[in-house]
Amino acid sequence: MQKDCKSTAYKEAGVDIDAGAAAVDAIKADVESTYTPAVVGSIGGFGGLFSAAKLKEMKDPLLVSGTDGVGTKLELAQRSGRLDTVGIDLVAMCANDIVCCGAQPLFFLDYLAVGKLEPTMVARVVKGIAAGCREAGCALIGGEMAEHPGTMAAGDFDLSGFCVGAVDRPKMIGVDLVTEGDLIIGVASSGFHSNGYSLVRKLLTNSLSNEELAGATLNNGSLLLDALLEPTRLYVKPLLGALEAGLPIHAAAHITGGGITYNLDRALPLGMDAHIELGSWHIPPVIKHLAQLAQLNAEDLLQTFNMGIGLALICKQGSEEAVLAHFDSLGAFLIGRVVKAASPEASGKVTYSDNGSLW
Repeated sequence: MQKDCKSTAYKEAGVDIDAGAAAVDAIKADVESTYTPAVVGSIGGFGGLFSAAKLKEMKDPLLVSGTDGVGTKLELAQRSGRLDTVGIDLVAMCANDIVCCGAQPLFFLDYLAVGKLEPTMVARVVKGIAAGCREAGCALIGGEMAEHPGTMAAGDFDLSGFCVGAVDRPKMIGVDLVTEGDLIIGVASSGFHSNGYSLVRKLLTNSLSNEELAGATLNNGSLLLDALLEPTRLYVKPLLGALEAGLPIHAAAHITGGGITYNLDRALPLGMDAHIELGSWHIPPVIKHLAQLAQLNAEDLLQTFNMGIGLALICKQGSEEAVLAHFDSLGAFLIGRVVKAASPEASGKVTYSDNGSLW
């Protein structure tokens, strides 16, 4: 009797244990659809188990980890009721980071905080996470659903994720391989990805009613919501495929918050800069639309949004045609080259051609 009283009191405080159990049941099939042979056990344990036996095949195995969230893009998903793809965003933001050193994502964990736990809503979000994991080739082996009544509104939720991968040290790519004369290939984004949405919402959606938002279109006739909630593109399999094919890619940069300016510089060694030719790639209509509304100059745009480039690859001169061909189905452009910095001690930075040629 005492146990029942405690359970009832907890439910009255806003935490529904039964709903939590129902949510676990609702996501079980999607979670297990991501499992690889290395997963040990199933959903429901106190810890996710993953076999490290494959690492024995590497000469010098390194574990690589990354964590991230989806940011205020979630507010737009909540408002529109489109919850099925933000999980893909979550996986992409983590997996795209760790693949930049050549690592294969192995497993993923998520954290979902909600004001009120609704099993159907949780299932829709986790369905997207599972889809992202399958696309990245990693297993969803654990997570947490936290109900926060009184601190979050009933319909609100927040997401964060954590990804672990592995790479053999001799096969790593990164700053140490980059040399003067290397060329820079930009791989197209699928829109804003998961960055800059506070400004996106301020300029494009906050002034619209839900009905207006649902029907709003861009100049090309496409729905605004479709463009804004297009999930972040996953680059894991294309990049790993390029490396396995022996393409001489020296480094990669995932273009997230900070834009090309403050992400590509992370792939540059001391004494080397990246010079980018503006106007050398296609900018998605939704990004053009926001840029016109924002009235930001090119410098601000390039350090705020990805501007249509989701991944930048630094490759050996002479290999550009092969790299462009490999990524052609995603949209790939020769956008610049690595040049000497003003001094050997200078920290690598990104410079641009005439900003007036951005469009």
